[in-house]
Amino acid sequence: MSSRPSDHGAGRPLTEGGHPPAARTADGSGPAPSAAAGPSGTSRTPFGGTPTAADYYAANRGGGLFSEGISQRIGARIAVAAHRRHLSPTVLSILNLGLGCLVSFIVIGTAGPVADGSLWAAPIGLLALIGWQLAYAFDCSDGQLARVTGQSSSAGGRLDVLCDVAVQCSLVAALSATAKAQEPDTPAWLLAAFAATWMVNLVTSVMQTGTQAASMVTSTSFPVRVAKLVRDYGAVIALAGVVLTVAPQWAVWFVALFTLINGGFLAASIAFAGRASLKGS
Repeated sequence: MSSRPSDHGAGRPLTEGGHPPAARTADGSGPAPSAAAGPSGTSRTPFGGTPTAADYYAANRGGGLFSEGISQRIGARIAVAAHRRHLSPTVLSILNLGLGCLVSFIVIGTAGPVADGSLWAAPIGLLALIGWQLAYAFDCSDGQLARVTGQSSSAGGRLDVLCDVAVQCSLVAALSATAKAQEPDTPAWLLAAFAATWMVNLVTSVMQTGTQAASMVTSTSFPVRVAKLVRDYGAVIALAGVVLTVAPQWAVWFVALFTLINGGFLAASIAFAGRASLKGS
């Protein structure tokens, strides 16, 4: 449901506005377009020496409070390690894909046993909390590495977005499976609406670049940024991991809450864009 920033494919936070995310999803929940990577081992860095974590972090593309403060910083350190090992941004995109989907598949496969009490919820929840965050950090790092070392490419950008889409689809499936296992009476329409409105974030994240970029709330004050945490992908998947760890029975409420948030954001975005269009802007 959230968004994230990216260039090759970095992660993007769920933001609502006209700033390209720092990690890859951005406004909603999906991945934002990126500029991606060139061949592995080709490092055309503009720096006179080896880039530092600070250099990579400075190349992030914004995002929410959580994503900028945590996910992008972890991503910068991953980019440092990847550069030392001559790994391309494409490798980091694939690591995001593999880890994010693997964690989601484990959550799906264990949803039933956790719900009937035959499997302890905490280890599965912690795996989701840490695994999804690490996958997102890889998502942030590929864009940072691509930008700083000059390995951006349109093909890498497409790969980044596609990997983000796959991870987000698996995450939505994992949360939906948990909600249904915990509450068998969960209506199918709610799960369908959750999946549909979460995917709105993928679209809005892609639209956050170029001439289509615009923000409904341009203030960067701390209270506003705190309020926007509901659109910050890093913060949202952290909350999802906490719910799966301490109270998986609340998964249905998580699904309902973010269906309302993302659906409301879609409605507000349509109204905002429609008013701007009528004004000819």
